[in-house]
Amino acid sequence: MSDFNSVLTLQKMVFDRIEFDRKGFKNNEELNFKLQVQIGADKDETYKVTLVLNGTKQDEYNIVISLSGFFKIETQEELDNKAVQNLINKNAVAILMPYLRSELTLLTAQPDTDSVVLPPFNINKMFKN
Repeated sequence: MSDFNSVLTLQKMVFDRIEFDRKGFKNNEELNFKLQVQIGADKDETYKVTLVLNGTKQDEYNIVISLSGFFKIETQEELDNKAVQNLINKNAVAILMPYLRSELTLLTAQPDTDSVVLPPFNINKMFKN
């Protein structure tokens, strides 16, 4: 069974920022949001991947969620830079996305607000663009 274990492991995960700013009452406007991905590494080869969702539902609320995951790549094999970048860019984001999706749903499950569930994202296509 250990043959199926990923070489990418999530060491820690934290919400850096959770903000819900009420502007008015429930309305029929769409939630418009922008998702940013920030990736960095430190000297001990821990990769920090941060997802930041900024959303606005006009005349109802603004929302900001920032989530960071700290990842390690643990393997006996030597991975080239492209393989490492693929693991971090795609797999790390895919690992964090359900936590971001869940937090958005929790924050928007407020009185006089429609709860929002983010749709699934095609991570591969996201990084192509």
